[in-house]
Order: sequence, then C-alpha cells, then structure tokens
Amino acid sequence: MKKTIINIMLILTAIFIYVLQSNFFSWFNIAGIMPNLFVIFVLFIGLFSNRTMGTVYGLIIGLIIDLVIGQQLGINMVSLGLIGFLSAVFDKNFSKDSRMTIMVMTVVATAIFEILSYILNYVILATNIEIINFIKILAIEIAFNLLLTIILYPLIRKFGYIIENEYKGNKIMTRYF
Repeated sequence: MKKTIINIMLILTAIFIYVLQSNFFSWFNIAGIMPNLFVIFVLFIGLFSNRTMGTVYGLIIGLIIDLVIGQQLGINMVSLGLIGFLSAVFDKNFSKDSRMTIMVMTVVATAIFEILSYILNYVILATNIEIINFIKILAIEIAFNLLLTIILYPLIRKFGYIIENEYKGNKIMTRYF
C-alpha cells in the first residue's frame, strides 16, 4: 500500500515538473536555455529506490517527453533511461548524505544526458555539429540544474529517504558484505 502511494506521489511530481518546465521555465530562462528538471527527478528516483525503478521511470518519462514535445521518438527515452540506470550505480559508489556529492552527481548526469542526446540527434536526425553552441547550452543547463539541486536538496533528501526505507528497507549492513 505504501509503495502504491509513493508511486502515485512520484507520478504527480512528474506531472508537476512537466507543468513547471513547460510553463514557468519557458519564461525564466537564460539565452533560451531552460533547466532539465527531469534529469534531476530521474537521478533522484534511481538514487533512492533501486536500479529497476530508476530505469523504468526514466524510460517512461522519456517516452512521454518524446511523444509530447520530441522531434524523434526514443532520444529522451534512451537518455533518461540511462540516467536512471546510472543513478543506481552512483548510489552504490557514493554517499547521498553529502550535498557536494549530490551536486557532482547532478553535473555528471546532466552532462551525460546532454551529450547522449546530442549524439543521438546527430546520428538519427543528421543534425549539424556545432560544438561551441553545444558547450554553451551544456554549461548553462548544468549551472541551472546545479542551482535547482542546491535549492531543492533538503526536500529531495527528506522524500528520498522515505522512498529508500520502503524500497530498500534497513539493509545497511548487507550493503557492505
């Protein structure tokens, strides 16, 4: 029952993030570049739940984004699915208690998402390679996501440990053996 409530809350959070991203951040941007809250959200799900849940949420959210606003089906789906998968790897190797570690994870996840999306756009859509423009977009999006992670970290951590207790239980000793 509690897992159902957590999944409903995560779905409602994803809808809220979509509305926030499509409405608020379309006005509040830097040089037309918006933060990508879905990268932070999928990273958060994978860190605090498990690899399967992070990957599934990344694939589903990416598919919905591709269907609603994407140019080609599968680019966001693959990229966010990979972020969900890698966030479980981050969870095994790094601590979630440090704000600095979460910030580094956000920077790495955003960079991986953008680089993979750029490569897939180049391969699938045969877009032109514009490295300078890409680096500018990447830097601004990383700064945006980093700022939002710093602001939202207490909320992410509090809700994250609720998810972690439900999905992983209190298995702190088994994690190290």
